[in-house]
Amino acid sequence: MADPYSTLGVTRSADEKAIKSAYRKLAKELHPDKNKDNPKAAEKFSDVTKAYDLLSDKDKRAQFDRGEIDMEGNPTNPFGGMGGGFGGGAGGPGGQRGFRAEDFQGFGNDQVDLGDIFEGLFGGGRARSGGPGGGFAGRRPPPRKGADIGYTLRVPFIDAATLRDQRITLADGKTIDLKLPKGLEDGTQMRLKGKGEQGPGGAGDGIVTIRVVGHKLYKRSGDDVRFDLPITLDEAVNGGKVRVPTVDGPVMMTIKAGTDGGTVLRLKGKGFTRKNGTRGDQLVTLEIQLPENLEELAKRLDGWKDESDPRADLGA
Repeated sequence: MADPYSTLGVTRSADEKAIKSAYRKLAKELHPDKNKDNPKAAEKFSDVTKAYDLLSDKDKRAQFDRGEIDMEGNPTNPFGGMGGGFGGGAGGPGGQRGFRAEDFQGFGNDQVDLGDIFEGLFGGGRARSGGPGGGFAGRRPPPRKGADIGYTLRVPFIDAATLRDQRITLADGKTIDLKLPKGLEDGTQMRLKGKGEQGPGGAGDGIVTIRVVGHKLYKRSGDDVRFDLPITLDEAVNGGKVRVPTVDGPVMMTIKAGTDGGTVLRLKGKGFTRKNGTRGDQLVTLEIQLPENLEELAKRLDGWKDESDPRADLGA
């Protein structure tokens, strides 16, 4: 997995939106919860996450594009700028010239100790410049952090819509309260810094994938919440005020006289929270329900007939 672009299946010119979209699609397909019997999927999921982590960071992406770091974020050439090296004579490969003792003469009367020079270059204790461990020691790749740990958090529908804090237990046994982000969707991932496995360079991160649990009454439509509300025939004909459940609790809603079944009414600000902090709406579809005992209704309608044609515009 040397190229994060090919790992995510995007071109090098892909923008942030395309990279994020590709990552979400692959993360859903390869998530360990969906591939418990497929270890290769878990490995690919890890690769995809690493690729996204690198490309979503503008600085790291620029460094990778310039060839300065690899997929893991490590320098690609810690000994860059060394030139021809120390081996071979003047006739060596590529015309590179080796060092000879006489090349170091002419610096005064002091005798030059080649050991001092080479130890200084490679971080030896006798280096005369750069301090202890000088030379190239400062250009060694930094120690790697520990591996990330993945978590799946199932969030009830109403909690997701209202961004209610959630409690999650981590791998170390600690329990924390998690503040849900604005713009939450099913599959949204949250990064918990330093909550992964320990490593030489510090702890990795915790990656929490949010799964929004469905609801028996509500359905999500973008940032809106859809809800079917049954009303009586009397309420449809004569109108009235009815009590309507919402994700924020019940509210009163007015139904106009002569309202048809299938009419959609809008309750402002009763949907999911967007990234900008505003909220979607609750769309209430009215469903007219006839009474269970139709005898009384039939008696009242005896001798009356509706002469209108509600299907006239259907062309049937």
